[in-house]
Amino acid sequence: MSALPVRVALVSLALASVVACDGRPKVGASEKSQPRSGPSLAVVDLSSGVPEEEPTSVLSISARKGSFDELVSALAGLGSSKHLKGVFVRFGSAQIGFARAQEIAEGLEKIKAGGKPVYCHADGFTNSSMYAALRGCSNIFVSPAGEVETVGIAAQIVYMHKLLAEELHLNIDIMQVGKYKGAEEPLTRDGPSDEARASLEGVLTSFREAWLSGVRDSRGAETSDAMEDGPYTPERAKALKLVDGIAYADDVKDQARKAVEAVRDEIVFGRGAQDGKSDDLDEILRAFGGGGGAPIALVRASGSISMGGSGESPFGGSEGITEHRMDRILSRLTKDEDVRAVVLRIDSPGGSALASDLIWHRLMQLREKKPLVVSVGDMAASGGYFMACTANVIYAEPGSIVGSIGVVGGKVAIGQALEKVGIHAQTFAAAKKPTAAARATYPSVFDEWDEATKSRVLESMTGIYDLFLSRVAEGRKTTVDKIAPYAEGRIWSGTQGKEHGLVDEIGGLGAAIAKARELAKLPADAEVETAGGPPGMIERLVGASVGPAAVDGRSLSLPAEASLAREVLATMPTVAAFAESLLPLARGERTLAALPYALTIR
Repeated sequence: MSALPVRVALVSLALASVVACDGRPKVGASEKSQPRSGPSLAVVDLSSGVPEEEPTSVLSISARKGSFDELVSALAGLGSSKHLKGVFVRFGSAQIGFARAQEIAEGLEKIKAGGKPVYCHADGFTNSSMYAALRGCSNIFVSPAGEVETVGIAAQIVYMHKLLAEELHLNIDIMQVGKYKGAEEPLTRDGPSDEARASLEGVLTSFREAWLSGVRDSRGAETSDAMEDGPYTPERAKALKLVDGIAYADDVKDQARKAVEAVRDEIVFGRGAQDGKSDDLDEILRAFGGGGGAPIALVRASGSISMGGSGESPFGGSEGITEHRMDRILSRLTKDEDVRAVVLRIDSPGGSALASDLIWHRLMQLREKKPLVVSVGDMAASGGYFMACTANVIYAEPGSIVGSIGVVGGKVAIGQALEKVGIHAQTFAAAKKPTAAARATYPSVFDEWDEATKSRVLESMTGIYDLFLSRVAEGRKTTVDKIAPYAEGRIWSGTQGKEHGLVDEIGGLGAAIAKARELAKLPADAEVETAGGPPGMIERLVGASVGPAAVDGRSLSLPAEASLAREVLATMPTVAAFAESLLPLARGERTLAALPYALTIR
């Protein structure tokens, strides 16, 4: 049996969110009779969120609401479009990560600077969406019953040592390599170590400065000062100049259309963006596993990292980053002479150390053949940075999280707790030597590790940590001695990462694609195509049979404890990614390159 580790340290960097009513939109008479040509108002609908990758159906045909790279592309094209006279952005009540909000703000700023007004509306603003609006929008509106939750940045870690050890009598064998990793602290301490505190507070300070300075540079100190004192009613937010008006979304869109003298709407992103477009056949062909042809390939790598599985996450959505799928995609791109450069978009807290190293190997092989540029989304932490370090150039936003170069491993044993309620597990070992008998139950959920076993596990973890350092040094073309001071499991903001040589440039996905074109000596408008996209229909139909979903004939099914949590975690995707990053421990791996707590910027 293998043990399912208990991980209860959930950090929420509370760039707060709001849940508001999103009633059925009204359709005005002007929208019913809109002409097919003439001056238009571009509509960018972010109300369904902006995921790095869209979920797909069994046929691998997406819901066509749009992924983040598609949004970046759409915004880049709006400034030069002659028939588009203005832009309407609907935020709804969407949760948008801070790093993505920064690039959205940059895209809207360019449109606004080009002379096209940008009207923005939200049913309720969070810190990140308010930041994007204040930087990128000409006019900002909120719904009458909405709220502006600009409340500042904070972190909370739950420490459960007393409950787990003293009340529940669980034996906690969680270890880490890297003094800043902080992995075991929520389970073995009642408060943070000095190292863990320094790591987290350093990142919080950096994020806060990027958040406030962006608003201050766009709207002045008075508006910036109001950002940490919410939540505000719409009326109060208007008085503080956080919003310009209070209205419903359809009314704001009508106002924007009249102001720019547009006669029709053109939905360029979000719900309805594909209506009337005749690309259904292309979608079906792509579903059968097609693609290729463009000189720049974009590879999306979002979620936790694992060896492989059935194609679906146990907590809902896609299965994240699997070694099996990445190996297939990267091998093809390495050999494809039509592909001149690759952009790897990473948003991951890490996961399996084994899978991370195998993917690292494939990425280094690709880099030998053609330029590889990495764009960090909200984070490339631990195993995520393991992949990122292979790039010729790494881009990250100030609000990205990078680093966490360290490893964690272990288990929580429940044998002592079961004894308290009258359940006894008896071990029958073939070897009579006590140390050998103890080693035989090493993976058991019932028995804690003796000191000799802990020493052996820690030795293995230290070896993985040393390997991690050497991989980063090789990828970054430097030495272990120069990387080591910024390792030890410590996390950094994108700004800090650049200062310490973990990041090359501050910028988003658009900047990374531009750099890939430059490195490949391609024109500035060279085509970009998503490689791999959703898995092809054939792959999804055969599922686990094409990947390493079984070991020695044993199915790697989801542990019962995790199955019970599935429905809960499926409603919290930002937390589910971190829960998934720990699942390799339940599948027999004992060493992870994973961020040890949920860290979300909203």
